[in-house]
Amino acid sequence: MDEVKAKIKEIAANIEKLGASITTEEATKNAFIMPFIRALGYDVFNPLEVMPEYTQDIGTKQGERIDYAIFQNNEPVLLVECKKIGAELNAKNESQLLRYFNVSRAKFAILTNGRDYKFYTDLEEKNIMDTTPFLSFDITKIKDTQVLELEKFHKKNFDLENIFNTANNLKYTNQLEKVVSAELENPSREFASYFFRKISDQVATEKRVEQIMPLLKAVFAGRINDMVRDRLTSALDKETKKEAEPLPPQEDENKVITTQEELDAFYIVRAILAAVTNVENITYRDAQSYFAIFFNDNNRKPICRLYFTDNKKQIGIMDSEKNETRFQLDRIEDIYAYSEKLCEVAKFYASQN
Repeated sequence: MDEVKAKIKEIAANIEKLGASITTEEATKNAFIMPFIRALGYDVFNPLEVMPEYTQDIGTKQGERIDYAIFQNNEPVLLVECKKIGAELNAKNESQLLRYFNVSRAKFAILTNGRDYKFYTDLEEKNIMDTTPFLSFDITKIKDTQVLELEKFHKKNFDLENIFNTANNLKYTNQLEKVVSAELENPSREFASYFFRKISDQVATEKRVEQIMPLLKAVFAGRINDMVRDRLTSALDKETKKEAEPLPPQEDENKVITTQEELDAFYIVRAILAAVTNVENITYRDAQSYFAIFFNDNNRKPICRLYFTDNKKQIGIMDSEKNETRFQLDRIEDIYAYSEKLCEVAKFYASQN
């Protein structure tokens, strides 16, 4: 996965860098889509592998062309329809791709604007392209799980039957994720009504259902926070166990002493930020008056400061303007309550890289 992931990351970086200056479909293909096809192991300059402007006769229309057809064993296996970057991938575009797909021997099709990718096949009716993609992503935000699915389209891995078998699960998984996310964010009446009937023998009237909708949302949010906290605590425990011996106190000319409690708090912050960045990006430097935590060991990118004394504990969290807001801690585990604020500043610094 590392090779494909590295190439995809490079394309994503180029989109962020050059995307605003690209104004045509042809430029989009040259700058972003051809490199994407190359990332899948195909030679874009070999027409036996990648045929640009692939011609299809569609009904009474002769010589209709699709932007690219990718071949395996002299047979088209993947069609690629391109739009300029920023263009909406709408029903009209999908309809155009559907016409190509339905008269082609290819089993898979991609609709893309260089940034957004939608993968289609014929799960619902043979030789008729589905209207719902089984895989879709923004290449600048692609997840590792999506890279793994993308790897199946690599020239050296391509197995039509294997991809088709997993496409069905992917399609429903993606749809379920969207439905579940929407219900967790804003429970529908139908969803709330289901839970009301689980907890009460009363009739699920509209008034009663509306009454529990905000409660249901709060319960889900709390449960998710508990699950995240449990996982972070587990990660912290594993990290702590790896420490064979306590780290020796760090001293300089001012006799700065790094306490175990400060290190434990640092590992909590690190575990929290693992959700948004590589933990190796989170570093610390101790000083006489506070313990500072930075992004990429850069003192111009402070995330927070720990003010621990015998009498009190405080955490000072920075914002994007490097303004510090301090919060009182009764115990170091209270840092978890500020996970969102810590993640916000880390994501801000990560976006500047």
